[in-house]
Amino acid sequence: RHAVSLRLPPGRRSLWPTAHSPLLVRVALPLPIDEAFTYAVPDALRADVAVGARVVVPFGTRTLTGVVVDEASEAAGETKDVLDVLDDGAAATPELLKLTRWVADYYVCAWGEALRAALPSGLDVATEHRVTRTDVDAGAVRPDLVAHPVTGAVLRHLDAHPSVTLAGLRQRVPAATLAVLRRLERAGLVRIDTGLSEPRVAVKTEKRLRLAPAFRTAHAARDAAQHVRGVKQKAVIDALAAFLADGEPEPAQAAVLARAGTTASTLKTLLAQGLAEVFEAEVRRDGLGAEGAAAPAVVLHERQRAALSEIESAVESGAYKTFLLHGVTGSGKTEVYIAALKAALARGRSGIVLVPEIALTPQTVRRFRRHFGAGVAVLHSRMSLGERYDAWRAIREGAGPDGIPIRVVIGPRSAIFAPLDNVGLIVVDEEHEASYKQFDPAPRYHARDVAVVRARLASAVCVLGSATPSLESTHNARAGKYALLRMDERVPVAGGLPAPLPPVEIIDLAREQKRHQLDGSVSKALGDAIGVRLARGEQTILLQNRRGYAPVLECEACGWSPFCRDCAVTMTYHKAKGHLRCHYCGRTAHRPAACPKCDARAWSLLGTGTQRVEEELAVRFPAARVVRMDLDTTGAKNAHRTILDAFGRGEADVLLGTQMVAKGLDFPRVTLVGVVNADAGLLLPDFRAEERTFQLLTQVAGRAGRADLTGEVFLQTRRPESRALAYAQRHDYDGFAASELVEREEHGWPPFGRVVGVEFRAVDEDAARVLAGRWTDAFREMVGTAFDVLGPNPALIARVKRLYRFHTVVKVPPGAPPVQPFLRRALAFVPAPPRTRVAVDVDAVALY
Repeated sequence: RHAVSLRLPPGRRSLWPTAHSPLLVRVALPLPIDEAFTYAVPDALRADVAVGARVVVPFGTRTLTGVVVDEASEAAGETKDVLDVLDDGAAATPELLKLTRWVADYYVCAWGEALRAALPSGLDVATEHRVTRTDVDAGAVRPDLVAHPVTGAVLRHLDAHPSVTLAGLRQRVPAATLAVLRRLERAGLVRIDTGLSEPRVAVKTEKRLRLAPAFRTAHAARDAAQHVRGVKQKAVIDALAAFLADGEPEPAQAAVLARAGTTASTLKTLLAQGLAEVFEAEVRRDGLGAEGAAAPAVVLHERQRAALSEIESAVESGAYKTFLLHGVTGSGKTEVYIAALKAALARGRSGIVLVPEIALTPQTVRRFRRHFGAGVAVLHSRMSLGERYDAWRAIREGAGPDGIPIRVVIGPRSAIFAPLDNVGLIVVDEEHEASYKQFDPAPRYHARDVAVVRARLASAVCVLGSATPSLESTHNARAGKYALLRMDERVPVAGGLPAPLPPVEIIDLAREQKRHQLDGSVSKALGDAIGVRLARGEQTILLQNRRGYAPVLECEACGWSPFCRDCAVTMTYHKAKGHLRCHYCGRTAHRPAACPKCDARAWSLLGTGTQRVEEELAVRFPAARVVRMDLDTTGAKNAHRTILDAFGRGEADVLLGTQMVAKGLDFPRVTLVGVVNADAGLLLPDFRAEERTFQLLTQVAGRAGRADLTGEVFLQTRRPESRALAYAQRHDYDGFAASELVEREEHGWPPFGRVVGVEFRAVDEDAARVLAGRWTDAFREMVGTAFDVLGPNPALIARVKRLYRFHTVVKVPPGAPPVQPFLRRALAFVPAPPRTRVAVDVDAVALY
């Protein structure tokens, strides 16, 4: 059940066993049901069904899109028929089928749910196809298709209606399946254009013009102009001839008309006379833009060369191996990644580079495209659905619209499922980042761990890189599971010496307040340092990991605060728009003029968000140019690029933002980094709170002094005794890891064992509580003393998006049996009633 063992004869993609035996296939559906379902394949679809192809099937009263995962030898009972085949080939490669099967098994979800995560949004049953008749004479080319009752009926309808949707065609010819139409397409008789909806993703086309075949040379084009009399018509012919001379024989119609200075009405006569032709051509969407100039040659320093040598040797061996590349901020890890990718490509293999979503900056993309050009495909959430779909298709097909092979894919966690062939190297940059973990919906996978598994399946090399590795990866390296590579120095600068790590000063805000040196959120010391940078013409990065203006609006008379009606949290005040916003569900509300509880009109604004810091900077440094980067300023398309490019050009003095500004940025004139509130996250009831704080502070501190100019860092805190701050001040990862690992081992937290979070949700609080209790009691009885089961307890935020939440935590000690079979048994034994949900999170990274 868990293996994909089907083998087809060479050159054969169909599952068609014999001419007369029934064909049964197993289809994985995107439902929380841990099984694949058996369907019969009608004779008309046999030649088109392939392993990995998406098919439309009936399921109860619904019609769903699933993926064929293998052939079924027999059916347990009566089977329903596959209704249609949506792919001409496989949407999921054999490697991805194996990988998603592992994901489903390990993370306790359905195979169909894992496959849904591996395919781009929009590839579901709501698919619209348009069928267009070509000008090929069907009777002369394929009389057999004309005589066939189904294909003949389709051709007759298309002769009368040359372009129709598949839905419209089926109203006239019910047997017109996509498989039938593809036979006509392969014969050159029709063209099938596909658009996808829910959400709708359509193949983008544009009208193009070209001269008729007799006039497609420079000399003949000049002759064509003599056949027209109108000035505007002659201008169109001249424009087409000019494009032809420039090496563009089929320009966009809009470009031709613009060059000719006329409108589309001018074309009617030219088309009627047969001098020009208009046609539709697909346009691939590219959300990246040009890659810019080629990257300059880089001379690697000694530690870079040593690390690269180890990775190259592993790549050349063609065997699986995982490295943990531990390099301080500014040590040149990206240059090692690029050189290793070149080594993999030189051996005819391909590569995947994962980066955290917040670190996927235009800087990062541009850097890789300068080295690998149009051979780089990027997948990320800031692209439109159409751009992502086109990028996915280019990866699957192996080449972009220009024919250049796609050999490198860059993206956040979902890019680990890119349908890339012959993967030889997988890089996970900033491998410690929590954003690599999928929270909702299932599968709740960790892309770092999936990357290691995909590398093993592909006999590839996996490189996990970070200046602050996760303690799990550090433990794996110390245990010999990963090979450890270290780069303890920054890249050399002027004079050949490594750029020093910046000194870090801790500012005790409580003491500053007692001294009356704290006016607002920026201390005197940090403010003075900003002033020095402004005077020198240098740049500053400020981190305040909370957006909005003030997290809490409180009545000064009675203490009332506005809470979100759907979530158990206060609404954050956003001064820029004058409204309150819930940062969990997005609900907005007007700021009340008077307290609804006591009618008082005096409000206190508690806490500080990025908007408030921005306002303080404007008052304190009126001449400073401040740009803010958070979810409120980066919602528009290409907003990240616009902000960072402006800062890189020196058009701003201060870059203020949330954790978006902490990673993936390399600006040579940044000499000061300030953290407005270094305590954010320390008080969360999570055993990883100290680790996350240390990682964030160390990462943002590394943005300072990366070139010839010396850097400096200020951490503002009300908890100067914190272990995370103390080690971050010294840039001492090893000391922090040693201290934290002792505590983790004492309490049995990862990496000394595993942890599973189980969340119970319901619209009714009692229903959630009862389900949590019943499920947890049943699970405890099943496992006995094999695991430590904690809970159930109300979640820290007890209600989110109208759903009440309860948590149970399962601690799996080293040497214990696999927990997944017990979890599946409990899910089957205590199914969630209607309007309730159970979410299992294996290797959870957040327990609140």
